[in-house]
Amino acid sequence: MCDSQTNVDTATIDSMIARYGKDPSSLILVMQDIQAKYRYLPEPALTHVGEQLGVPMSRIYSVATFYKAFSLEPKGKHLVHVCMGTACHVRGAKRILDGLSRDLDIAPGETTPDGEITLETVNCLGSCALGPLVTVDEKYIGKATQAKMKKAIAQLKRKGNGNGEA
Repeated sequence: MCDSQTNVDTATIDSMIARYGKDPSSLILVMQDIQAKYRYLPEPALTHVGEQLGVPMSRIYSVATFYKAFSLEPKGKHLVHVCMGTACHVRGAKRILDGLSRDLDIAPGETTPDGEITLETVNCLGSCALGPLVTVDEKYIGKATQAKMKKAIAQLKRKGNGNGEA
């Protein structure tokens, strides 16, 4: 059965629940699977999980908002993370972020209107020697420059239109 508003397939959610056991302790694992499938945690999916696991919605939302890996808002098909840690910051991460924000016409934390790209900042990516560092779909772009980022975004846009590969 699908919720036509958000295309949440409760049978798929039920199979996720069955994989870990119908126990409240499997909540985070099920939420991770939902996040992976939908790129966020749709409310109908969370409601269904709560009913099936016997977990109150207040606890589900508490978990969803505590962990940065979870999102209650849809994310783009492609994720761009700009490291804002100290090493990256002193090497120009803010300029890189501002350029990406301008080129994509979105602020950090937002998704392009076509749903293709989400731009986010992170505190540290753990590769300080490569700063400024950006990840595009988990691919590291070290010593990032405006030119490198324009090329990476152009490749994502071609990929999204089915006109090429990154």
